[in-house]
Amino acid sequence: MSYHNPVLLKESIDGLNIKSDGIYVDVTFGGGGHSTEILSRLGAKGKLYAFDQDEDALKNAIDDERFVLIHENFRFISQFLKFYGIKKVDGILGDFGVSSHQFDVAERGFSTRFDADLDMRMSKRNAVSAYDVVNTYAYDDLRRVLFQYGDLRNANAIATAIIANREETPIKTTDQLKSGLKQFLPARVEHKILAQIYQAIRIEVNQEIEVIKEFLLQVPDLLNEEGRLSVISYHSLEDRLVKNFFRSGKFEGEPDKDFYGNMSLPLKKVGGLTVPSKKEIAGNNRARSAKLRIAEKAKSKK
Repeated sequence: MSYHNPVLLKESIDGLNIKSDGIYVDVTFGGGGHSTEILSRLGAKGKLYAFDQDEDALKNAIDDERFVLIHENFRFISQFLKFYGIKKVDGILGDFGVSSHQFDVAERGFSTRFDADLDMRMSKRNAVSAYDVVNTYAYDDLRRVLFQYGDLRNANAIATAIIANREETPIKTTDQLKSGLKQFLPARVEHKILAQIYQAIRIEVNQEIEVIKEFLLQVPDLLNEEGRLSVISYHSLEDRLVKNFFRSGKFEGEPDKDFYGNMSLPLKKVGGLTVPSKKEIAGNNRARSAKLRIAEKAKSKK
């Protein structure tokens, strides 16, 4: 796929345990690689609904009567499935993060390789762009974003430098941002630090952590009994949310228990953590940080 090379394709779709007449959802359609594989395993009565908020992804829509592409953020999954008359599904796939296409289109501002306007929006309908985060956020908010989403130990100093630079002139482009932060970018680790800064700003712009939380909380009610959730994450913040939710039904703390001390979990994990093979990473370097986790909705006790 020139738009986006699907990561852990076989493993993630195998994890859905697809029934030929089932109803499935791909919440991160992108280039359609995962959706195409799901459709290849569905029979004539099967159905696949896909979500993507990115306008560029719409041109990849699959011409198949069993397929519906919904131009929306997957945080609204329940609302839009209900619009199509769907209350329950047999499996949901999520491939979080940024698509190869978004990284490769210079003007989107996602990549450290290109100079571009500070944008980083996954959907042009988003009100907040990277420009807004960099130029209008107060010190405490900037520091929080850089530390929490970029894991930058010197978030205080970077936030201070950004504010000092923008007071002289608005920071409009990625090159201006880099230039103003040169003191924090020694040559040997420049790419790594920049990637952390970009990641932090991008996550804030697109509310990625909030979106994942809202999505995961809706999944148990959407899945049929023995329905599966297959999720691919790319950094520790995402993976921690998924792991904790599978383990306890919560994002933090211990699972809730009834009077007798029994845990009531909305989903139970299936298998362990799956990561790409060395062969896949060699063919697609962006797969190197991918982590796949699978869970299933348990059968109700009668």
